[in-house]
Amino acid sequence: MDRPGEADDDVTLARIAEGVASHHHRGRPAEARELFARIWDEIGGESGDPLHVCVLAHAMADVQDDVREELLWDQRALAAAGLLTDDRVAQAGVPLPVAGLYPSLHLNLAECYRRLGDPGRAREHVELARAGIGALGDDEYGRLIRNGLARLDRSPTVGRR
Repeated sequence: MDRPGEADDDVTLARIAEGVASHHHRGRPAEARELFARIWDEIGGESGDPLHVCVLAHAMADVQDDVREELLWDQRALAAAGLLTDDRVAQAGVPLPVAGLYPSLHLNLAECYRRLGDPGRAREHVELARAGIGALGDDEYGRLIRNGLARLDRSPTVGRR
């Protein structure tokens, strides 16, 4: 879900995509963080549209300097995903079903737990990500998530036992 969907009719998702581009393509995480904070306030934080909350929290996690803050944002994204429907994501032009969001969400949580020194929780989220991987296509996004799982599998503290 590192690609929040380019929907012409969803201005909020388009603005989130602008922040993602600031971070990933222009190397400006602080600029992205400021934009994401403004959008977060505008959508009403965690009480906003679950799709906006999920995508925004997932993106906001990526621009945190502290892994504990990153974890909190990733947890918010996962909680919001649980409130989504396939109809809502399709309406917004997101090219995945809700099930396709979970592998990335769990992968990011696994990475946070690995960095926090909690390999058990990291492995738990790797397995949850792996369980949902079938919802992803064989495209650039699917390969990105699969490669992330493979990288964690090679980690001495998280890898398959």
